[in-house]
Amino acid sequence: MPTPPATPARWPALLFLSAALGLQGCSALRPAPADATHEDPATLAAQSGTAAVFDVRIEAPDAVREYLARHLELLRFRHLADLQPQELERLLGAAEANVRDLLGTLGHFAPDITIALDEPATGAEGALRQVRIAVQPGPVTQVIASEVHVAGDQAITAADDDARRQWARVQRNWPLEPGMPFTQQGWDGAKSAGLRQLQARRHPTARIADSRADIDADRHEARLAVTYDPGPAFRFGPLQVRGSQRYDPEGARRIARLPTGSVYDEAQLLDAQLRLASSGYYDAVFLTLDTEAADPQAAPVVAQVRESPLQKVVLGVGASTDSGPRLSLDHTHIRLPGIGWRALSKISLDRETQLLSSEWTALPDEQGWRWFTGAQRQRETTGDYDVASSRLRAGRTQNSDHIDRTLFVQWDNARSEGAGAPPSGAAVSANWGWTGRYFNNATAPTRGQGLALELGLGTTLRPERDPFVRTLARWQRFVPLDRVRADSGRSRSSRLALRAELGAVLARDEARIPVTQLFVTGGDTTVRGYGYRSIGARTEAGRVTGGRYLAVGSVEWQRPIVWNGELTALESTLFLDAGAVADRPADLDPRVGVGTGVRWRSPVGPLQADLAWGAQDRKLRLHLRLGFSF
Repeated sequence: MPTPPATPARWPALLFLSAALGLQGCSALRPAPADATHEDPATLAAQSGTAAVFDVRIEAPDAVREYLARHLELLRFRHLADLQPQELERLLGAAEANVRDLLGTLGHFAPDITIALDEPATGAEGALRQVRIAVQPGPVTQVIASEVHVAGDQAITAADDDARRQWARVQRNWPLEPGMPFTQQGWDGAKSAGLRQLQARRHPTARIADSRADIDADRHEARLAVTYDPGPAFRFGPLQVRGSQRYDPEGARRIARLPTGSVYDEAQLLDAQLRLASSGYYDAVFLTLDTEAADPQAAPVVAQVRESPLQKVVLGVGASTDSGPRLSLDHTHIRLPGIGWRALSKISLDRETQLLSSEWTALPDEQGWRWFTGAQRQRETTGDYDVASSRLRAGRTQNSDHIDRTLFVQWDNARSEGAGAPPSGAAVSANWGWTGRYFNNATAPTRGQGLALELGLGTTLRPERDPFVRTLARWQRFVPLDRVRADSGRSRSSRLALRAELGAVLARDEARIPVTQLFVTGGDTTVRGYGYRSIGARTEAGRVTGGRYLAVGSVEWQRPIVWNGELTALESTLFLDAGAVADRPADLDPRVGVGTGVRWRSPVGPLQADLAWGAQDRKLRLHLRLGFSF
């Protein structure tokens, strides 16, 4: 999912660097305080074209003044043309109670409120009466005790250890701890957060049975208590597919891999929904648990689906800082005649790569394994050469909740073009791949780790047969650091993102390994500060090509940005990348990139803009990327 290619531009780059570095300290930024005696902007705007009959002036600290200006009942009557003096007096009498109630939602239960009506000066033509509301909010009420109970938590048996741990997490993760400020928004949010934790696993029908906030206005203290009724414990029953006409419902069950018989888990339900939605067989998928089922221990899951057409064509247009503008054309045939496999054929063109490919995939069996086969023809820039290659592969793959496994055989043929290009090569290999993903979020992780391993055993085909071994390991981990807290009490942790990649091709020096089996690196997702696939081994002429050994590492500090006292969807980053490719381990000479960036936590994953300095190239490069993948 993923801006013409990055051309070093000194002054724009330096300005970007200065701005991004400044964001590292944004946790402390605040706009300049407004004069508390200034008229609130809301009181200056005419409503529906009707002239105001009185003005309202709010004198209070900024946060309180802005809150009152948004919610004060009196402001609704400013443009009431036939408002009589006695009616205004009545409104002023009710205004104090309204202000007091509003301040209570912010945790101020002992405010000092003064409301006065100032008549216009004699002879001041067009001047309006002015209502002055002066507020001294007083201390914020602090939470001194929070009691969180789950009905029946004293009666669960030893067999309910998992339930006991879940209920204990609700109590342990209660957001309003003693010493924190009390606000109505925070109180409502805390109750909802606890309820969501119960409803997300085992208890989808949980509810708030009782809640109480005892406020001591004289001592500015709040004692909180909430009791949740978890309701019955649910387990997944059979998957019922509705709306299926063209495609086999049994195939949908195999793709969904819903853990029938397991304790209800909202995350597993959403994962099953995502697998069905991304399978290509359905345009729309919605899974729900039947909470009205007679037996909660075998509650059916209803999958309401809208099937995709048998064939479809998708035209794609995009761009990246690595490869420039991109044009793609995808054709999907959901069920090939005779074998019933799904075929995805693709044409993709950009500045660095021209690709023609087709991959055919069967429906999974009961254990989740599926057969696949594919072919591709590609022309791609590798280092200083253009490489024309062909590839055929066939095998089996299995995708589970956290682990992907792949077994396949592959034929490669590659030819580098240009003066002094390495000789062409061809090979056949048997390959095994394993990927484990243990992140807290698949699209925008903040903690967890992933590990991927590849092993290939093969032989070259010309000019003679030489055996070789190809290995590759990738690792990424997110390490939580300190929490960045907003004025409202909301917080999000900063973190270190660590990444490493190691690869090797073992064969005798004379073996003619296809360049597509060798390694190159550099670009948006590997070593920033360098061009796409521009780091490789060196030929005798000093030109860059694929190498037999690869080492890449990265350390990145990611920190949420607080602005105006509130957490934003933006994060700042500082990073250090390093990578090297060579034909011998002793020749590995790392290329280092260092820089800063800004990340936006978009609904489809992080959108990141990075400015990196390549220490060896001595150039600044702008890198843009969307989404997270491992």
